[in-house]
Amino acid sequence: MTKQLANKMKHHCDTAPAKYDDLKVLFLNCTLNRTPVLSHTEGLIKVSQRIFEANGATTKIIRPVDYVIPAGLGLDMSKTPEWDRDDWPQIQKEIDACDILILCTSVWLGEKSSVCNRVLERMYGYTHNFNEKGQYRDYGKVGATLITGNEDGVKHCAMNILFSLSHIGYTVPPQADAGWMGEAGPGPSYMDEGSGGPENDFTNRNTTFLTWNTLHLARMLKDQGGIPAHGNQPDEWEAGCKAGFDSPEHKR
Repeated sequence: MTKQLANKMKHHCDTAPAKYDDLKVLFLNCTLNRTPVLSHTEGLIKVSQRIFEANGATTKIIRPVDYVIPAGLGLDMSKTPEWDRDDWPQIQKEIDACDILILCTSVWLGEKSSVCNRVLERMYGYTHNFNEKGQYRDYGKVGATLITGNEDGVKHCAMNILFSLSHIGYTVPPQADAGWMGEAGPGPSYMDEGSGGPENDFTNRNTTFLTWNTLHLARMLKDQGGIPAHGNQPDEWEAGCKAGFDSPEHKR
């Protein structure tokens, strides 16, 4: 980064429209590589992480592949006959504590990684639990995605990931996806020498916009106490309060 660009970045952070030092950001890096093996996706994650931390937000990176995460939709699969161990509840606690979740993945066969799919499945298994306002538990959290690979598929993966996050309750801001793709087929990955990944202006722009947009949206949601609990509480619907669905005005 040139001195001019570094000064510009500092200026943006110094003149931000709000404070973000009470926000927690969790990156779930769904690489197939266990720690300490190099993760190219983590190289892109750190571009975003630097901006978050420059604005005071607390960040954490977790590689789910480092944990034992059984298949299933239970809260703790170790309590079933099929599995003796389940580390997912540890990760779920980190998800519950964050304001912003960035779900990150590499691309394989044009799809998000198997680890990413497993993560979304386990997150989905928790959606029958509600938050303190009686909404689905992830209402009020902000979601986004970062993707790397050396074949096509960024937008396809982003569509699936962002829909999945939105479906279970996350709020998705504008420009909530960013990624880097090398040449189709075998070739250098993001962190490889000469790949051009870390210098790619398009990727750096989108990653920067994603970071700021998640900060702005998380700030607004936190200051407003999340999504209003009006017309979106499952227990009230089941009890017969249809939130205007069967009102006389609706029947006109």
